[in-house]
Amino acid sequence: MKASVWFILSALLLLSIPSLAKNNDDPDFEQERYGYFLEKNHKMARIPFELHSNLILLYAKINDTDSLRFILDTGVSSIIVTDPKVLKPDKLRLTRKVNLTGAGEGNSIAAHVAIDNRFSMGKLKANHQNIVVLEEDFLQLSEYVGVPVHGIFGYEIFNNFVVTIDFSRKEITLMQQDRYKYKPRKGDKHPIVIEDTKPFTDVVTLFADGREHPIRVLIDTGAGHALLLNKTPKESFRLPEKVIRAQLGRGINGIINGNLGRIDRVRLGKYEMDNIVASFPDSISFGAKLAGRTERQGNIGCELLRRFKVTMNYQERYMVLKPVKRRMREKFEHDMSGLELRAEAQNLRSYYINHVVESSPASAAGLRTGDQLLFFNDRAASELNMSEIYRMMQRGDGKSIDLLVKREGQIFFARLTLKRMI
Repeated sequence: MKASVWFILSALLLLSIPSLAKNNDDPDFEQERYGYFLEKNHKMARIPFELHSNLILLYAKINDTDSLRFILDTGVSSIIVTDPKVLKPDKLRLTRKVNLTGAGEGNSIAAHVAIDNRFSMGKLKANHQNIVVLEEDFLQLSEYVGVPVHGIFGYEIFNNFVVTIDFSRKEITLMQQDRYKYKPRKGDKHPIVIEDTKPFTDVVTLFADGREHPIRVLIDTGAGHALLLNKTPKESFRLPEKVIRAQLGRGINGIINGNLGRIDRVRLGKYEMDNIVASFPDSISFGAKLAGRTERQGNIGCELLRRFKVTMNYQERYMVLKPVKRRMREKFEHDMSGLELRAEAQNLRSYYINHVVESSPASAAGLRTGDQLLFFNDRAASELNMSEIYRMMQRGDGKSIDLLVKREGQIFFARLTLKRMI
């Protein structure tokens, strides 16, 4: 997919609240219970999700809010509310101020810790939770994903349950850890390492430069791309012969710039995938900010993971991958237009050009940053979501898309002829 969003957050030391022993038969037990649990002692819960720009979005509530959309990220250590307007600040118990640092070319961003909150997602409940609330919506995730996004969460879900992500059915399954039993029919079992709340695996091998490169990667459901490779003291990957400069995504500290190219072959466990689109971020926006952290050579995101049914068992330190045959046959493609879009914040159905890649089809068509796209062929932009537009931009080398464009009050037509640039 075109849009990639990922978050490399500093570990946040939040208050640790011990569990209190209480009788499960007490009617007030669930209201007073600490930590994460499934209501009425259910052993398992299925929760549907939406997939937008290869990001897993789940509906959840904090205290008495309406349902909010959260990105499920395997390694985010806290519940982070990115859009503070959805909460009632006068009802929050705000304590200290913190600064969040991660990938991106900007500076750290300010937030506050709010203590003693309720969190719920379907049958999943959690009481007395600390959350991190940004001072303002610095990330503007809704504009880049194309649907309302209010926050990010993940680690506590994975740490308290065995979590299965079924991309075909678009649902996650939460299983009590003592109830999950691995069987070979569920897929191939691979060891993982949990460090700094994040899951890593050593079962990925690259075939590039005429060599095999075994690498350690972060398993990152908060990333929309397939594969990202960063420079480390142990490994510095040579860029492929054919690359394009691009905005690779957004991190917690802003835009991540770098190069896109293709890796000949990647092996994940026993499964090999060819011609994978890989991101090579600039060190200023990525690698330099990982100094002193867990040694790894990159991460794998949902464009690769969605080809499997994925089960994560943090407590027993393994993951299970079951390939989806039809997905394994899909080619790895990138945008063929050279357009980076954002959705206007009010209704998220007005699309503006945020960036035009040099020497791309969009550049050849005369499109500019700030142009508003009103029609794609015979479909009004207001009828399309961001994921549908990006799929259209990937649909084939040589295909044309007729655009109705508005620029500084003037309306004109432009023809975009797609081209596989990498």
